[in-house]
Amino acid sequence: MTRGRHWEAMAREFLLTQGLRFVAANFARRFGEIDLIMLDGATLVFVEVKYRSSDRFGSSVEQVTPAKTRKIKLAAKAYLQICPHEVEAVRFDVVGISPEGTGYRFHWVKGAF
Repeated sequence: MTRGRHWEAMAREFLLTQGLRFVAANFARRFGEIDLIMLDGATLVFVEVKYRSSDRFGSSVEQVTPAKTRKIKLAAKAYLQICPHEVEAVRFDVVGISPEGTGYRFHWVKGAF
């Protein structure tokens, strides 16, 4: 498992403990990728996962650039065309992971962009 996939698996487990349901992982198109796709009730959630070993140069959540959000939104649009779901809404979240003590801290931003 690559390091990125490791952090995505950790974020997935975290979101499952928060009551979300897993739909898909690593949906990729030439113009972008979505790390996780989850359901929060009737809301389809597209999740970007970011790991930072230190906040020295900004938090993990701050690392999601406008260019990255555009790519994620394009990939989400493609996903919705290919895999239509009966949902009431869609949302874009970011889960930041950083070390804390002997474990990890999760910073979940709902509706990040």
